[in-house]
Amino acid sequence: MVGKIYHVYNQGVAKCLICREDADFWRFLQGLCLFNDAKSVTNILWQIQRNRGRLTLNTLKDYIVIEGEKREKLVRILAYCVLGNHYHLLIEEIKEGGITQFMHKLGLGYASYFNNKYERVGSLYRDKFKSIPVDDELYLQYLLVYINVLNPLGVKNPNWKEEGIKDIESTLEDLKYYLWSTHHEYAGLRNSLIVEKGAFEEILPIPDDYLNLVKNVLVDKKYQEIENLILE
Repeated sequence: MVGKIYHVYNQGVAKCLICREDADFWRFLQGLCLFNDAKSVTNILWQIQRNRGRLTLNTLKDYIVIEGEKREKLVRILAYCVLGNHYHLLIEEIKEGGITQFMHKLGLGYASYFNNKYERVGSLYRDKFKSIPVDDELYLQYLLVYINVLNPLGVKNPNWKEEGIKDIESTLEDLKYYLWSTHHEYAGLRNSLIVEKGAFEEILPIPDDYLNLVKNVLVDKKYQEIENLILE
């Protein structure tokens, strides 16, 4: 529904990896940018394939600048985190049916790249993507921290849930080295061609507001209120 925010996620079939190396993560992020367009992106995809999946950030920026207002965005991507075997997106639908169209293009486009690169056949994903509406503002904020912080945290410390988060400052420092989530955008460390903060522009207008939210969620263990979102 246009104007609604959704938590969208999926996992590799049989928990298989959907990103095996850095180039795959970059390709997935490129897809988030390029496939968010009602029009075909065949030309730029041809360039990606010609370069064996590589596309420099400058080339992508040039494409976005040239296309400008001609792009017909399907969704507003508020946040994302891409991990080895799954991904999470926080998306606002801005065109009727936009999420379905966007995820169809992203799913097929990335799977085609991955299967071609690794000479595999068959479905890459466990099932059709899940899409859960988010209606509560406080829950939305906790979800942002879950996507941006707790997912990357699990890469370095898979037992954080059982052991707790003992050193928050160290955790925030470690997050600077995980490139595949939007923690960087909200912490003021990076600008993005992909992300539009939407409702978060008012809720968390400056990086300090976001970082305070992160610390409060971690200290008060507010993530326990969204444990149902943690993929096993």
